[in-house]
Amino acid sequence: MVVIRLARSGAKKRPFFNMVVADSRNRRDGRFIERIGFYNPVAAANEAGLVINSERLAYWQGNGAQLSPTAARLVKQAAASKAA
Repeated sequence: MVVIRLARSGAKKRPFFNMVVADSRNRRDGRFIERIGFYNPVAAANEAGLVINSERLAYWQGNGAQLSPTAARLVKQAAASKAA
C-alpha cells in the first residue's frame, strides 16, 4: 500500500519533516516515491512552517494513497490556514 507520511530529518533537538509518498513496507526515513511538502515544527515567525503541494497530494490520493494520522492532521491544518 502507498502511504503519505512524514520522514524525519534535521539535527538533534531540531526536527524537520519531509512529507513523502512511500510504500508502507519501507522504513520511515528510507526510500520514498516522491516528496510533496515539508513541516518545520520549530520554524521562526518569518519562516514557512508547513508547505504542501496540494496538486500532488490530490493526485496521490486519487490513486489510492492513504494518509497517516499525523499527515492527515497537517493537511487539514494547511487547508484551514489557506482558507483563512
